[in-house]
Amino acid sequence: MTLTRTTKLERGRGALGPALELVHTGRAPTRAVLTAELGVTRATAGAVAAELAALGLITVDAHPVAAEGTQGRPSHRLAIDPAGPVVLAAQVHADGFRAALVGLGGRIVATAPGCMTVGADPAHVLGEVVDSGAALLRETRRRCVGAGLAVPSAVAEPEGTALNPLHLAWDAGAPVREIFSGCLAERDIPSGLSGGPATGWTANDVNLAALAEHRHGAGRGAQHLLVVGTGHRGVGGALVSHGKLHTGSSGLALEVGHLTVDPTGRPCHCGGRGCLDVEADPLAFLEETGRRPGPEVSLLEQALELIRAEYDTDARVRAAAGTLIDRLGLGLAGLVNILNPDRIVLAGLHRALVDVDGARLRGAITERSLWGRSGELPVLPCSLRHNSLVGAAELAWQPVLDDPLRLLPA
Repeated sequence: MTLTRTTKLERGRGALGPALELVHTGRAPTRAVLTAELGVTRATAGAVAAELAALGLITVDAHPVAAEGTQGRPSHRLAIDPAGPVVLAAQVHADGFRAALVGLGGRIVATAPGCMTVGADPAHVLGEVVDSGAALLRETRRRCVGAGLAVPSAVAEPEGTALNPLHLAWDAGAPVREIFSGCLAERDIPSGLSGGPATGWTANDVNLAALAEHRHGAGRGAQHLLVVGTGHRGVGGALVSHGKLHTGSSGLALEVGHLTVDPTGRPCHCGGRGCLDVEADPLAFLEETGRRPGPEVSLLEQALELIRAEYDTDARVRAAAGTLIDRLGLGLAGLVNILNPDRIVLAGLHRALVDVDGARLRGAITERSLWGRSGELPVLPCSLRHNSLVGAAELAWQPVLDDPLRLLPA
């Protein structure tokens, strides 16, 4: 019996997804590595790589060249196809949004920021988000295979509702995923998988930043990665354990912003006082320096610019950074005691704090945590510029990673 291409693909279905994920995350740069990671024969790995290339997802070096000084037959190099499909990814925050087209490998193909007042109706800003993404698709003429959205709120699963958008005017429980999917359908954003409109996937922005850093950034290779960060307002955290986000029973785990670090501190939106959310975010930093925040750019940009321009020359800026480092260190020490991570990655303003005085931050964690005293816990700045956007793209790419054959025409 002669096997058709489709029959061969069906027989190899189980290996295509794992193989694509290995190339997508940079863990299989050559066909030899792919063979070892999959635990298959060289011929099988070659066939799998060829099928992924035929789907327009990866490229296979047709004429491999051995590195200078090496012996033996060179292995074919594998890479993400730069002309391959993309997903629409977006992030909404207190100062507006950013939309992007993201390919496999976490590569941002095109991006467009949108500065606007985010009002009480999420449908308004999400409509603008999708309009911006649609414009990028028209300009680039890229094939879209899905859409993902990062929001500054815990997102309940499986409903996809934003339960506590504290720094937005949205009602608690806003059906963000449903609204996002509706906007995609109204604007005919295709899924590239079923012929219908793209499904809108939604999750918390810091959860998605953690997922992106684990797959493509400073968290790559960690078994238990803790990510903590502050963007435009508030503080969030996430844990990636054995490659999977720890989201709890309904998607609401790791609300680290509501750890108390100063019982007599600022009132918090949650009803408490002195939470990380209000003691270690950009607004808290600006207040500690005695500066009045301006409306020209986001609070995060104002705080980062202050550190860049005046940390070395202004004692009050250095003191404010030290105060936030001590508060952050206290919170991280508690998390280390509870979660025992093998790596911590800091994002947003916290990335800048570890850059300017990482020794002070590591000292604070070591002093107050059992597991930090070994001195073997890396505390690193994040390495992806738009990690929440890349993480939102990971949501949309996941169905393809699970089953690349979904890209075949029906």
